[in-house]
Amino acid sequence: MAAKKMIHPAPGKMAYLNEEFMESDAGRPLRILSEFFEPALVFKQEDISNTIVFFGSARTLPPDEIKKRRKACKDKKELARLARLEKVAESYNAARELGARLGKWANKKHSGYAMMTGGGPGIMEAGNRGATDVGMPSIGLNIKLPFEQHCNPYLDDALNLQFRYFFIRKFWFLKKARALVVFPGGFGTLDEMFEMLTLIQTNKYAQKMPVVVFDSAFWKNVVNWEYLAETGMINKEDLKLFRFCDTVDEAYDFITSELDKQSD
Repeated sequence: MAAKKMIHPAPGKMAYLNEEFMESDAGRPLRILSEFFEPALVFKQEDISNTIVFFGSARTLPPDEIKKRRKACKDKKELARLARLEKVAESYNAARELGARLGKWANKKHSGYAMMTGGGPGIMEAGNRGATDVGMPSIGLNIKLPFEQHCNPYLDDALNLQFRYFFIRKFWFLKKARALVVFPGGFGTLDEMFEMLTLIQTNKYAQKMPVVVFDSAFWKNVVNWEYLAETGMINKEDLKLFRFCDTVDEAYDFITSELDKQSD
């Protein structure tokens, strides 16, 4: 039988400075609370009261980057991976452009707005990059993962937050959100999108928030939305909780018109 692991006090240190204790099961409630209170303080200090949230894959690469890598690559597996990513590569450019346009809209008409993403590469980088291009505050809610996730270079230093727990991170995604755009992504994007739609559907939060699901061809291949309604798993009206958009113009017009209505 393995010996029971003991947690020892750190001589001369307060308990909250004892890394061994803070990393233990007993320290978990304190870790959770810190991920709730620190962002609240940061957003207050930086006068962030509204966010536009972009979800999407960390694996997405811009089309020019894929072409560059393909020219220099001789590995068959990597070439095959790049060919797969090329199918949705335009999403990167769309996210960057939409982020910039929404940033200009917010800078002209509305105070307290910021772009918020998961802080990593891919679509997250594109959204933060677009916002940074036009001087809109750029937030990253990074998550500690064994792979894929690293901070993108387009985050404001004062708004670059790190999370250990997905559920607290999701709370902050929604807490100040005024609009949500879901670009093509995998398990993580699906998880985030459906949790947000569930909260809206069940009248828990954000009933008036415009939600864009970008690239209808991708998402209608991934999910048979109509069949969910046909089988009674959701109501037909639930399909109106979001809007499919295939162009930056369409997404921009929908989001800004809805937000302008709410501010009138």
